[in-house]
Amino acid sequence: MVVSRTTDASPKVVILGGGRGLTATIRATRAYAGHVTAVVATADDSGSTGRLRSTIGITALGDLRRCLTALAGAEETALGRAFEHRFAKTDLEGHALGNLLLAGLTAVTGDLLDAIGDASRLLGVDERTAQALPATAELVDLCATTVSGGRVFGQYAISKTAGIAHVALQPPDVRAPDTAVKAILGADQVVLGPGSLYTSVLAAALVPAIHAALAETGAQRVYVCNLEPEDAETLGYDAAAHIAALLSHGVRPDVALLDRNAAVQPGKTPVKVVTAALAAPDGITHDGEKLAAALTGLLPYGR
Repeated sequence: MVVSRTTDASPKVVILGGGRGLTATIRATRAYAGHVTAVVATADDSGSTGRLRSTIGITALGDLRRCLTALAGAEETALGRAFEHRFAKTDLEGHALGNLLLAGLTAVTGDLLDAIGDASRLLGVDERTAQALPATAELVDLCATTVSGGRVFGQYAISKTAGIAHVALQPPDVRAPDTAVKAILGADQVVLGPGSLYTSVLAAALVPAIHAALAETGAQRVYVCNLEPEDAETLGYDAAAHIAALLSHGVRPDVALLDRNAAVQPGKTPVKVVTAALAAPDGITHDGEKLAAALTGLLPYGR
């Protein structure tokens, strides 16, 4: 597939992953990209998302909800706050309004992508410059094999497991939206992470058509490493271990971006590592402006 790519200072950027790390990257890329596409992992089986999956059979909505709010820049608006509002002491205990709205729109339209489009317009996402897409709209689960040979099923359980050797999707042949594949193939830069390595980044990257597009694209592929190892999932990992896990799953970044003062140290890796000041004052989240500057600097015309 031949897809047009930009060559000026308004790049097409695709960001891939899930969780709160993906929203940090959205805030960063919106500062320099001409168009941002968020390709969002949908294997989450916990919280409000997990309950909706089990009761009405809909794919994970929580990270899509967060990404839509971030793409709209609506986190501080009344509507954006309402999207994130969780009900308490009612039959809707724990559900986020945005999840319920996306579920309702999907039921009415019969299509998750149409529902995302309607929610985007409601929030004020400029569809000429930004879009959020599921890595797959089909029901999918994550399973893992540990270094001891054990098997762990479900994204939440895997996130609490140390010593992961490999993860895979079940079923393995879920389809990606054509628009997500086209966005990756036509991008100038693809940003993976930050976020949970196995349960966010790889949960999205292993969808077969996404995986193939990541290998085929002419875009610069950047892996943004976490600031700290996670308590279980990547316990004891340095940056080289994070990258080795990506490589062992057939995902090869062109460059890894690492905070120069992070608890996650570089280690030895065949992938180019670039260090920069990336952390917010709290030391545990990425600063949007710093991340934007570092990602812009990696682009050929940003140097």
